[in-house]
Order: sequence, then structure tokens, then C-alpha cells
Amino acid sequence: MKSNFMNNALSNSIAEHISEQIITGELKPGEKLVEHIYAEEYGTSRAPVREAIYLLAIEGLVERIPRKGALVKKYTKNEIYDLLEIRNMLENMCMDRIKKHGTDKGLIKKMSELLGQMKQVKDVYSYTKLNHSFHMCLIEMSKSETIKNMYLRLGWPLLRIQSISFSNEGNIEKSIAEHEIIIKLLKEQNMVQLSSVLSKHNHDVISSIEKNFFIVD
Repeated sequence: MKSNFMNNALSNSIAEHISEQIITGELKPGEKLVEHIYAEEYGTSRAPVREAIYLLAIEGLVERIPRKGALVKKYTKNEIYDLLEIRNMLENMCMDRIKKHGTDKGLIKKMSELLGQMKQVKDVYSYTKLNHSFHMCLIEMSKSETIKNMYLRLGWPLLRIQSISFSNEGNIEKSIAEHEIIIKLLKEQNMVQLSSVLSKHNHDVISSIEKNFFIVD
């Protein structure tokens, strides 16, 4: 996934590092980001760390709370539901576009290759990133820059939510089976059934993450 971190290289590096810690769960929701720890780790002043945290707040991974500082964001049920519903809406829009101009054999091949890699990786973070790339192929198949840009704006929060779901026992295996069905339906150009599969996939994610600690009412 491409990041929107566009400032200086050091702030970018720190932001990427912290984002990975959040996605993998090394940093827990509600946990405070301590500036001097990252400053010491990178051998720098606190200024680049503050900039990195500011960028993470824009991305939706961190929230600044008065008198508490910068904390890893906790998501409400409504925020999670909205995020996944938007994702589902965009993917269904893709189905409509693909119905009009057909599938892309090159992208289907790429999705098959990504699925092969997804079957090989052992850690949740790598699987989550490959899963994102898989779904981006579907988005690109729409041939709509508007849909693509809107999907990219879901960004890191979507990855965080998905990683929580994939960390539950058995969910990666279930995800792999669902992605095999997605490829099969694309090859058959069965967009109606594929839309149903994608909708169920998103609602399964909601059910899975409701069991986790990082949701607040």
C-alpha cells in the first residue's frame, strides 16, 4: 500500500515504523506514543517525531487528546461499520463497471499470483498487505480513477481493522478460501454472485472484530 506521508524522509520513516507497529498490534489502541523514545531510537530531535505523529493523525491511526498526548486510535463500532460499508460500496461499484467492459485477464493472473503468496506468508502483517494488493487489483479492474482514489483514502485504518480480523484463529484460512472463490467468479464473469460474496466477506470482518478489545461504543 502506498502511503500519503509526503514530508521529509526521516519523518516519513518514523511514521511508517509506527504505522507498522499499530497494524501488527505491537502498539495497542489507547497506548500513548512517547516522543523521546522514538527520538532516541532514530538519533534525532523530537521535531521529526512530532511531524510523524501529526501525519499519523491525518491518516486516522493516531488521535491527539488534550492533556493526554498522542494515543493509538480506538475505533467505535460505527466507524468500523462505516469504513467497511464504504469499502463494500466501492467494490460493488467495481462490479457494475466490470459488467460493462468485462474482466481483465492480466489482473486476474496477478490476483492468482498474490493469492499464492498469501498462502505462503506466516505473519498477519504480510498477509494483510497482500490482501490489500489483491483487492486493489479488483478496484483497478473497474478502470475508474475516482473509485481507485476513494478506495486508497480508506488507507491505514482499513489495514488495521483487517489485521485485527486476520489475527483471529482460522480467519486467514477462511479468507484464502473466499479469495479462491473471488478468482473463480471473476473468470466466470459472474458479477452478481461475486457482489454477494464480497458483501458477506465484509460483514464477516465486522462480526470478527466485534470480539476484539479495540472497539469502543
